[in-house]
Amino acid sequence: VQLVESGGGLVEPGGSLRLSCVASLFTFSRLRMSWYRQAPGKERELVAAITSGGDSTNFADSVKGRFRIFRDNAKNTVYLQMNNLKPEDTAVYYCNAGSSYWGKGTQVTVSS
Repeated sequence: VQLVESGGGLVEPGGSLRLSCVASLFTFSRLRMSWYRQAPGKERELVAAITSGGDSTNFADSVKGRFRIFRDNAKNTVYLQMNNLKPEDTAVYYCNAGSSYWGKGTQVTVSS
């Protein structure tokens, strides 16, 4: 089982990034997928989650209205579209599958 995140980087405040997570899971389409993040000195927190069929999502209050999570089950991929980024969004972002599997993370830095 492997989850590989990509799309992180350095962006100015107000900018956008799209993270991707490709899963080597034949059961991908049956799993709830989530994005978490962990900033230096802080605990890992849930950012967004999506049901297996993509019909329901939920978000941390801090990102509501700015982030969007969606998935393509045909490509075993889940995405996190992040708009209007703020410095407090700076963190390592992790993909999670079914509350059991984790990727290694991708760094997002929001700074001018």
